[in-house]
Amino acid sequence: MKMTRFDFIIVGSGAGGLSAALHASRYGTVAVVTKRGALDSNSNWAQGGIACVTSDEDSIEQHVQDTLIAGAGLCNEAAVRTIVTEGPERIDELVNWGVHFDQKEAKDGHLEFDLTREGGHSQRRVLHAADATGREISEKLLAAVRAEPNITLLENHFAIDLITTSKLGYVSEDRVLGLYVLRESDDTVVTLRSDRVILATGGSGRVYLYTTNPRVATGDGVAMAWRAGASVANMEFIQFHPTCLYHPERRSFLITEAMRGEGARLVDKEGNEFMHKYDPRGSLAPRDVVARAIDHEIKRTGGPCVYLDISHKPADFVTAHFPTIYKNLLEVDIDITKDPIPVVPAAHYQCGGVQTDINGATRIRGLCAVGEVGCTGLHGANRLASNSLLECVVLSHRAVNHLLRKLPMGREEALPIEVPPWQTGDAEDNDELVVIYHNWDEIRRLMWDYVSIVRTTKRLQRAAARLRNLKREVQEFYWNFRITSELLELRNLVETASLIVECAIRRHESRGLHYTLDYPEKDDTRPPEDQVVRRY
Repeated sequence: MKMTRFDFIIVGSGAGGLSAALHASRYGTVAVVTKRGALDSNSNWAQGGIACVTSDEDSIEQHVQDTLIAGAGLCNEAAVRTIVTEGPERIDELVNWGVHFDQKEAKDGHLEFDLTREGGHSQRRVLHAADATGREISEKLLAAVRAEPNITLLENHFAIDLITTSKLGYVSEDRVLGLYVLRESDDTVVTLRSDRVILATGGSGRVYLYTTNPRVATGDGVAMAWRAGASVANMEFIQFHPTCLYHPERRSFLITEAMRGEGARLVDKEGNEFMHKYDPRGSLAPRDVVARAIDHEIKRTGGPCVYLDISHKPADFVTAHFPTIYKNLLEVDIDITKDPIPVVPAAHYQCGGVQTDINGATRIRGLCAVGEVGCTGLHGANRLASNSLLECVVLSHRAVNHLLRKLPMGREEALPIEVPPWQTGDAEDNDELVVIYHNWDEIRRLMWDYVSIVRTTKRLQRAAARLRNLKREVQEFYWNFRITSELLELRNLVETASLIVECAIRRHESRGLHYTLDYPEKDDTRPPEDQVVRRY
């Protein structure tokens, strides 16, 4: 099987992956590997916006402090300051690539960004394109990528595993050599060779039964990096978005936090607001607070959901600011200009991930991770709303620059290493897909029941025990049968779920997004750096 060489390989086609590809293409050849279509990403589903200081009424320091407060004492302050400070330059770059953010006329008559506000922010600083910001960014970046001759876009190519020197038996410095990829058009495994690999695979929301994430979010990058020997950090901090539509026909439809930023109120079935009972910031409290409050209200009342109500705002204001939500909900007979929206929390964002420095660099030389798959310390124990897209565009730029410094173009180190082709061995075709689907469903249900918004040690231990058994079953399938995308996703899903549970078991406190009834208070006796769970 042919091996193809590139100067850079980027796995993932969200905002982080596409912007990294555009940066890297200035210096060499780039392969963008994505397991589905190029627009099948968490970034494309993002509604709210991208947080960045662009107003004279705002400041870098205010954005930094808001981020640190939301992160509940576990943010890496140096990483926060770097990402927030470099944000405005990256916004200018997005605009130059054709991204259009909503604007309004200022008092002096010139146009300025029409900023909105979300939970945890002290100022209006969220740039947006109506309520489909992620789609606007993704489409414009993809158009730029398709126009760049140095970039090869490999859609429907599923990255199986990273190739590293240690995996090939070399005991010198561990470094990345490329990856094996399943080409789904003919079920062939191809070898992609590069000394510079960037993971931008997004998160792992599909580990849970209820999530706002697209079908592709199965923790692939975290699982691949872990198997390759990278460290992980803070995987227990899974952010549950407070407001996912509760309706059988739109099970994964997110209701953006920007709606609460524009005055929407969380109410019970009688129309009474309840958030003031849990936090003085009311409906604009950080997401961990709001999600736990909704969870408590649902359990207290026995109802299936709570409601988000923006019907007190003028109808033209609502439809202008939230056209996508308005249109989608009309299809299920909910008119948001008149009716409250039934909502429940759902798994939304992975705050931890592959441990990196501020350049996205991992402990494996030549391997970087950017965006949701990585953990720079920006988010700490709870992500501040709309900081995720900001991290994507800042880290993608830094990661490319880092790889160019460490492995300059034209001066790749000569390694007497032969990368072997993929070996199928005696694997057979699998005629028991029902087992894969059953295991997939079981993982997602046990994670929702035992490892969601409110946890206990006993529930976590039960989840860990069952996941160990499931991992053995999945490994048996992996070695005995020919690989398929379904099997690869299941393999990554069970690995990522196990990491979330193991990290949660090790945290004997409640902090940010990790809340356990057995340790309901924060433990500040250890410094924050000692509370990060590294490779074990």
